[in-house]
Amino acid sequence: MTRRERRCFAIACRVVLAAAVAGSPAIARAAQPMNLTIFAAGTLAVPFKQLADIFARQHPNVAVQPQFGGSVKMAKQITELHQPADLIAVADYSVIPKYLFGADGNARYATWYVGFARNAVTFVYTDKSKYAGEVSSANWYRVLARPGIEIGRADPDTDPSGYQTVQALSLAEKFYNSPGIAARILANAPLANMRDTETSLISALQLGQIDYLAIYRSDALQHHFKYIALPPKIDLSDPQFASFYATGVAHTKNGDLAGKPIVYAATIPAGAEHPELGEAYLQLLLGPEGQKVMKQNGFGTFSPAYAVAPDQMPAALRAHVKPWPSS
Repeated sequence: MTRRERRCFAIACRVVLAAAVAGSPAIARAAQPMNLTIFAAGTLAVPFKQLADIFARQHPNVAVQPQFGGSVKMAKQITELHQPADLIAVADYSVIPKYLFGADGNARYATWYVGFARNAVTFVYTDKSKYAGEVSSANWYRVLARPGIEIGRADPDTDPSGYQTVQALSLAEKFYNSPGIAARILANAPLANMRDTETSLISALQLGQIDYLAIYRSDALQHHFKYIALPPKIDLSDPQFASFYATGVAHTKNGDLAGKPIVYAATIPAGAEHPELGEAYLQLLLGPEGQKVMKQNGFGTFSPAYAVAPDQMPAALRAHVKPWPSS
């Protein structure tokens, strides 16, 4: 073969290879930047941003794009606004079957979910807060009911923290045999002190605009706030008290909601643009590295995680879960 013939042959090979790459979606996709869209509860912002950094190092061609807000609001962005997400993670596991499982003739956006973390309701405060030197785990319900105290909380119509706070106060009435205490505390937390998610009120607490903020224990630990350690029979943290939790009811625009143990859950919605990326992120979250991040940020963890309909999950995720307990 002459030099010219060898040169022509090499050019022809490059043309064929380029055509093959262009015609292969998998190869072409690997060469293009991709976005991983996550809808998540506001209280997951800190650990999920840390996980996004880890994920980005593992997948340098992927840009993680999380959106944080009230869990119900995040679910409705999928079911009502039809916004695509590759993963949704909520602060109350029951949000997923209620809004994404296609009840009442609505479109079906999910068939499974996995519970990956636990939490507890609390109230945080600072040295600027009224009665900061007096309030304790023994007298908190009397102190927070005093006139003139400003309490911040999440909207119970948009965020689990909002209705879980109301449920916890309902339980406190029974636990302390103190009828009417919930109404008196909620009177100090009017509409003006509510937001879609309670984490948006952290700056108001730090500035002294409110005295106490109903929030999750994980946020209290992350931000190094003083917090009231509520009894486990009130704070919704312990599954062994599930039957008692169910007696604490919050009345919301989405119906009456009975208390449940706080379990965060996630799923990959139908219509996800990149479900394989959602699966890879969940593998990170459910694995040792992800659970370490959650624990470092004040969350309780499961080992392994609990799953509803694990047979419907991607095969690679099933090794990380066991079936959800029946009770």
